[in-house]
Amino acid sequence: MRLANVAPVARGARVGSSDPTRAVAANGTRAPPRRTASFDPPGRGERGRTVVRRNTPAGVGRKADDPLGVFRLEYDVSQDEKHRPKTWKPTITVAVSGAAGQISNHLLFKIASGSVFGADQPVILRLLGSERSRTALEGVSMELEDCLFPLLREVDIGIDARTVFAGADWALLIGAKPRGPGMERGDLLEMNGKIFVEQGKALNDVAKPTCKVIVVGNPCNTNALIALSHAPNLDPKNFHALTKLDENRAKCQLAIKAGVFYETVTNVAIWGNHSTTQVPDFVNAKIDGKKATDVITDRDWLESDFTPAIQTRGGLLIKKWGRSSAASTAVSIADHIRNLVNPTAPGDFFSSAVLSNGNPYGIPDGLCYSFPCRSKGDGSYEIVQGLEINDWLRERMDKSAEELMNEKGCVGPLCGSAHLDEFDIQCPVDLDDTLLPGEM
Repeated sequence: MRLANVAPVARGARVGSSDPTRAVAANGTRAPPRRTASFDPPGRGERGRTVVRRNTPAGVGRKADDPLGVFRLEYDVSQDEKHRPKTWKPTITVAVSGAAGQISNHLLFKIASGSVFGADQPVILRLLGSERSRTALEGVSMELEDCLFPLLREVDIGIDARTVFAGADWALLIGAKPRGPGMERGDLLEMNGKIFVEQGKALNDVAKPTCKVIVVGNPCNTNALIALSHAPNLDPKNFHALTKLDENRAKCQLAIKAGVFYETVTNVAIWGNHSTTQVPDFVNAKIDGKKATDVITDRDWLESDFTPAIQTRGGLLIKKWGRSSAASTAVSIADHIRNLVNPTAPGDFFSSAVLSNGNPYGIPDGLCYSFPCRSKGDGSYEIVQGLEINDWLRERMDKSAEELMNEKGCVGPLCGSAHLDEFDIQCPVDLDDTLLPGEM
């Protein structure tokens, strides 16, 4: 599809008309639509539109402080429901922040193609950016349209979280400020903490109560804790921070060392924080159904080479590549979603940072801590119990928990009800600097 060339019009003016012939054929393909243009703000729950937030000059179609000027494609939604394949599931809405970034550039097309939620799952994509990325968001939406993905039913873009998150079934919070050279730990925690306060409040107000939230923007564990603290209408178990990338990295290195294919490596847990204190668990890992420590008998390699390699791989990639991981992060987000919407294979598990309350491994409550989890395939999860925790693991798991408690202490007011202007982030100057340098 292509964007219509629409001249600026006054608020409320319309060009063209809705075309009920915009039907979707039985094979899921789209018929070319007739377009309408409107700069009215879309109503909550409104369906059947592709929205592009135009950078309309102040006074032409929108007020200077009004971000809701839109170009809208309208069509008869009842026709969409009537003609789409009967085997398709009900349409879901997926909201993505940082939608103009590199990670999203890899991820969005996976979602729209059906490779993430399934080949029978139509989706509405709602993309959140900033004033600076407004034009880039338009380009992203154009590319998505030009791909003609049958499962992609709508693309909405905007810069207001409450608008973009409205009715979301899933929220992928990718956008965050990366850590720059010379940036102190407290600076990063404060900048991103305020972002996730506002996004948590927006999710609380307008997302579905069942919305599943995956936080990617770093420091993701603490950002997830901040967001869920401001979303009491959502179950805290709906919130995850991404450690699937660390799990994938660990599986890769174990497979290479053992000389096997990646898929033979299972039961790899990441414990703790997404930082250099994370604990990639080789004790409970399996290779081709056998204990990894029976296949890789070099214990010194596992403890002194493998473990720090996973802990520092994000920073090393930045040094080699000149930027943070994007494609591999997008793949891991897709993997994480698939882990939640498909039943976990018997005996296996996946890694996710979730609220630690009531966990069976002695980690303090009130943290967003990575545990081994399993899912029934309905979006829910449970923490796997009964894994072996030896002294080597215990020491490192506790160290990562201590780091998360320190981070929580730094941003304590952000996890409460204090106004954002009423406090100042203060982190102890002697706190070990384990945050990943600039990794998104």
